[in-house]
Amino acid sequence: MAITPEDQIYDIAIIGGGINGCGIARDATGRGRRVFLCEQNDLGSGTSSASTKLIHGGLRYLEYYEFRLVREALREREVLWGIAPHIVWPLRFVLPYHDKLRPAWLLRLGLFLYDNIGGRNRLPPTRSVNLHTDVVGGPLKPEFARGFEYSDCWVEDSRMVALNAAAAASMGATIMTRTRCVSAEKHDGGWDVTVESVEDGTRQTIRARSLINAAGPWVDSVVQKVVRDNNRAPVRLVQGSHIVVPRLYDHDQCYIFQNDDKRIFFVIPYEQDFTLIGTTDQDYTGDPALVSASAEEIAYLCRSTSDYLKQPVTPDMVCWTYSGVRPLYAEQATGSAAQAATRDYVLKLDAENGAPPLLTIFGGKITTYRRLAEAVLAKLDAHLPAATGRKPGWTGKVALPGGDFARDGYEGQVADLARDYGFVPHKQLRRLVRLYGTRARILLGDARSEADLGRDFGAGLTQAELRYLVRHEWARTGDDVLWRRTKLGLRLDPVARAAVDGAVRALADAEPEATVRDASGIEQKQ
Repeated sequence: MAITPEDQIYDIAIIGGGINGCGIARDATGRGRRVFLCEQNDLGSGTSSASTKLIHGGLRYLEYYEFRLVREALREREVLWGIAPHIVWPLRFVLPYHDKLRPAWLLRLGLFLYDNIGGRNRLPPTRSVNLHTDVVGGPLKPEFARGFEYSDCWVEDSRMVALNAAAAASMGATIMTRTRCVSAEKHDGGWDVTVESVEDGTRQTIRARSLINAAGPWVDSVVQKVVRDNNRAPVRLVQGSHIVVPRLYDHDQCYIFQNDDKRIFFVIPYEQDFTLIGTTDQDYTGDPALVSASAEEIAYLCRSTSDYLKQPVTPDMVCWTYSGVRPLYAEQATGSAAQAATRDYVLKLDAENGAPPLLTIFGGKITTYRRLAEAVLAKLDAHLPAATGRKPGWTGKVALPGGDFARDGYEGQVADLARDYGFVPHKQLRRLVRLYGTRARILLGDARSEADLGRDFGAGLTQAELRYLVRHEWARTGDDVLWRRTKLGLRLDPVARAAVDGAVRALADAEPEATVRDASGIEQKQ
């Protein structure tokens, strides 16, 4: 049965718990909307956790005249850094000049535009660099003599998703993970949305005034199987894969390299002891849940990196790979190479003749998720009761959970935590502040010794941290913790990873009605 009392009708039901869905949930709930969100797996478990982890304008998009997208993305860099300084921070990128590829004047023009069409205030500008004398040239082959250095930002992508969901839940949104939407039917001016628990098969139906399809690579599946529209969604699936290898050089700057196939890729210091390399671009036709890096992609990334670095990179060095599927708008990409397909988002609203609105999202980047959410709500506003909460634009001014400190306040947060929890190893405190910001204090709680934090599963991952992630961030399996909420899967052996999985599942099962508690004590059912 659908929930029919007026005060129990949701304004918005969202299918998909990636960055777009969770970003919309946060914005809408803050404006006073009643929001329901369901995600068939873990939050951010699809494309949103498989990015290159960058908040960037997309330098290469200038070649495809995507000026609006680049401008919007550049403006968002410092906004996101401001609201989440624990999981977003500046990086410097080195672009070596390759005399057989793009000419130097074109690179200078692109970087000039990159510096000047967006809202760069705090990030340092572009500069030329002598690769034979500067430390950043040390790892490169000697034929690369000059280059350019510019700024972008890093982001812990899957944490950005979880924090948006936590913010939405703290304001009253209903967030249900491991919950698949099985049908959505128009009824009496609204949508009857039926969802099913992936874990035990139980079903429930809620009613909403509007429906948002933010299912990412599954957007067409929702159109066909949930909404039951015979018209296929115009989506093009593009696979991007990354590899992680042991750290390749000592300095902390990143590289952006060009290939003779016109693709670019990044080489980035990662998790202190590793290097992240990616990404690839190729069309994908399979089940998005089964995407993985192919041997050809791994070889391609290794070969391409070895073209630039003195130290060869070989497939046997690869510690970890991950892949994602980008759902791009097909009508703008037909017949083009995968890397040329637009990364801009496209919003399609179906609300003809007073029908309950259905809004479908194509594309998008983690960098522009906040602006996408604003655009979505602007389209829906005319079809919903007047909002009674915050005004549009509020999400760029209010910190995400744990991010309520200054952009340059990371070291101060670590020092304060070390003063109050001196028994915790300094390296572990630094990691906790990077992941949880001011909420690290909730995690550590009343502990007065390492023993109070419970079992250490390795790499400083304690029972207290697992408990925090189950209670506040919807973690229910080892993978949720080891590969999305943290990246400690890189540091633990299979036995330790299995122990973490067992402990997380036991904690999740022990939570009454599988609730998630946010910092203010509000409980949200999973």
